[in-house]
Amino acid sequence: MANSDSERLLVTAALPYANGPIHIGHLAGAYLPADLFARYQRLKGRDMAFICGSDEMGVAILMRAIREDRTPEDIIDTYHPQIQENFARFGMSFDYYGRTSSDTHVETTQDFFRALDEKEVFELKTEEQLYDPEADMFLADRFVMGTCPICGYDEAYGDQCEQCGSSLSPTELEDPQSTLTDATPERKETTHWYLPLGELQPKLEEWIGSHPEWKNNVLGQIKSWFDEGLKSRAITRDVPWGVPVPEDVAERHGLEAEGKVIYVWFDAPIGYISATKEWAEEQGTPEQWADYWQNKDTRLVHFIGKDNIVFHCLMFPAMLMEHGDYVLPDNVPANEFLNLEGRKLSTSRGWAVWLHEYLDDFEDERHGPDLLRYALAATLPETGDADFSWDGFQQRVNGELANVFGNFVHRTLTFAHRYFDGTVPPLEAPSKADRAMLDAMREVPDAVGTAYEEYRTREAVFETMGLARRGNKYFNETEPWHTHESDPQACANTIHVSLQVCAALSVLFEPVLPSAAAELRDRLGLEDVRTSTPGEEPAGPDSRRGWDDAGTLLLAAGHELQSDPDANPLFEKIDDTQIEAQVERLRDRAEAQESESTPSTDMLDDLRDPISFDDFTELDLRSGTVTAAEPVPDADKLLRLKVDIGLDERQMLAGVAEQMDPNDLVGLDVVVVANMEPKEMFGFESQGMVLMAEEPDGTFVPVTTDAENGSVVR
Repeated sequence: MANSDSERLLVTAALPYANGPIHIGHLAGAYLPADLFARYQRLKGRDMAFICGSDEMGVAILMRAIREDRTPEDIIDTYHPQIQENFARFGMSFDYYGRTSSDTHVETTQDFFRALDEKEVFELKTEEQLYDPEADMFLADRFVMGTCPICGYDEAYGDQCEQCGSSLSPTELEDPQSTLTDATPERKETTHWYLPLGELQPKLEEWIGSHPEWKNNVLGQIKSWFDEGLKSRAITRDVPWGVPVPEDVAERHGLEAEGKVIYVWFDAPIGYISATKEWAEEQGTPEQWADYWQNKDTRLVHFIGKDNIVFHCLMFPAMLMEHGDYVLPDNVPANEFLNLEGRKLSTSRGWAVWLHEYLDDFEDERHGPDLLRYALAATLPETGDADFSWDGFQQRVNGELANVFGNFVHRTLTFAHRYFDGTVPPLEAPSKADRAMLDAMREVPDAVGTAYEEYRTREAVFETMGLARRGNKYFNETEPWHTHESDPQACANTIHVSLQVCAALSVLFEPVLPSAAAELRDRLGLEDVRTSTPGEEPAGPDSRRGWDDAGTLLLAAGHELQSDPDANPLFEKIDDTQIEAQVERLRDRAEAQESESTPSTDMLDDLRDPISFDDFTELDLRSGTVTAAEPVPDADKLLRLKVDIGLDERQMLAGVAEQMDPNDLVGLDVVVVANMEPKEMFGFESQGMVLMAEEPDGTFVPVTTDAENGSVVR
C-alpha cells in the first residue's frame, strides 16, 4: 500500500536518451508531472531528493553515432549539456541531474551486476544470435529489422514490433536484415547473462498485488505481461558501447569480458542510484545516498511514460528484490502519450514542438516557461492519450492565466494601492460572503494536496485555478468599486480577503508557476515562506511557512505591499500572430520532412519475387463492411474490428490504432483476406486480415470497394 507518511521521499524522472533534444511529449509524459510533485513536497517541508540524468549507454546512442559517422562520446557530449540547460530554463527543479557515462555510474552498475552474479540470480545461456559479417558485429535490438512473427509487419525491430507492440528478440524475426549494412545476418554462438523473470513472476505478482492504488493504465499493462507469462531477458549485449561486463565476473564463468556490455535497461535505472550517490557527495555527505535507497522509511516514486512501464514495474523491481539491500518503488505513476494538433507526435515526420525552440521563441514573454508549464499541466495524458494544440495553449494563457488569475491579482493590488495606500486593510465585522470566501480558501490546500499525493495532477491544477475563479467571482459580487464610497469598511473587507486569497495562490500555484508565484510573493511583500526551488533550505530547523499554511491569513492588517502601483499585470495575453507563426512553422517543417522523405519510384519498396497464378488463386479475397471497431486493451497498436463479409461476420485485428480513429473505420467497405489461418493476439483471435495500402511515409490507407459484401475480389 502507499506509504505517504515515510520519513523521506525519493522522486525520480525517467532518464532521457542523450541522442536528441527534449520535446513537449517528453515533458508531459514524465518530467513536468514529476517536477510539480517534487515542488509540492518541498512546500510541505518533506525530506526529499529529486533525481534524474541523461541515459547515455543505449543502442540509440550508438545507432545515431554510426549514422552520423561520429563517436558515441561525441553524441552524448553534444546533447547532455543541451538537455540539462533546457530543463533548467524550463524550471525543472532536480536536486541532481547526472549522466550514465560517469565513473560513479559505471562502478555502481558493475557492483550491482557483480552482487547478483555472486548470488547466482542470473542464468547463463549460450545461444545462436544474429551476426552481421560485414559489420563484424552481433545484431542486438534495433540493429536488425525483419518481419514480425506475430502480426506479419515487415519492418519490426529486433526488440519490439512497432505495429502490434509485441516484445521480440532478434532471432524471432522472419527475413531479418542488418540495419547497419543491409546484409542478411548469419547465426553465430555467443554467451549472455539472463535475468530469469519467469522464475521471479510469483514474487513480482505478490508485490504488485500489494499496490491496488496504482493507476489503472499501469496495472493493466502489468497484468497483460503476467497473463502472457514473463520470460528470461538477456541483460548483456555484444556491442561496442555500454557499461562493460566486469572482467572478474566473466572470468568466474570462464568467459572473455571483452566486447560484452550490460544491457541499457539493466544499467539505466541504476542511474538513479549512481546519481543519488553523486548528489550526496556534492552535499558533503557521501553516505547519505543510502538513507534514500536502503532505508525502509523511504518512499520511492518513479515518474515515467507508459513505454517504460515494464522496465520500472517488473525488471528494475526484480533486480532490487534479488539484490536485497534496496527499497522497492512505492508508486510508478506512468502517463500516456501526448498528441499534437490532433495527430500523433512524430519527430521523424517533423511533427513536434521542441522545448529549446519554445524557450527561445517565448523568451521575452512574462514568465514564458510558466505559460507552457501551465498549458501542459492542464492537459496531461494521465489516464489516456491527450492532445496539445497551439489554439488550446493560447486559450489557457489568455482565458485562464491572464483573464482569471492575473486579472484577479491585478484588480486586488490596484484597489489596495488606490484606496488603502498600498497596505492590507483591517478585516472587521466580515459579511457572510467574506467568511464564505475565507472558508473556501482554507479548504483548498488539502484538496489540491490530496490530488498531488494521488497523482491527479490535472485536478490539482484545476482546483488551484478554481480558487482564483472564486476570488474573481467574490470580487465582482462584493463590488468594491461601489462600496469604497457607500460602505468603506465593506470595501476594506473585500480587499483584505482578496489579498489573503492572492497570498494563498502565491503558494498554491508555486509548483506549476514557480516564476509567477515568486513574483506575486514579491509584490505582496510576503516573506518567510518556503519556495519549491532546491538549495534554499535553512541550515537548521525550517520554521518558514509552507503549503499547510496557505489556507491561513498570511498577511497581517497594516502589512505594507511591495508592488509598484503601476505594475504590469502578472501575465500578458498571447497574440494571434504568435500562434499563427507556431502553427505555420509546425506545418512547414512537416511538409519539408514529407517532401524529403517522399520517395520517387526508385525509392519505393522493391517488387517481391513473382508468384504463380495458382498461388494467387489460393487467396480468398472478399469484400466486407466494418460494423464495429474498438481498441484492444493493453495493445497500443491494435484495433478489434467486426467485419460483415456476407457469409458471416468476422473478428479481425488491425495494427492501425495509432493512425486511425475506430469511429472512422465503422461503415467502410473494405477488402479482406478471408481464408487466413486464425491467429491469437492479446487474447483475441483474428479471423482474417483487412487489406491496407502503406504509403511511403508509413501511413495506412484502407483498400476499399463498392462491391456487395461477400463478393470475391479477383
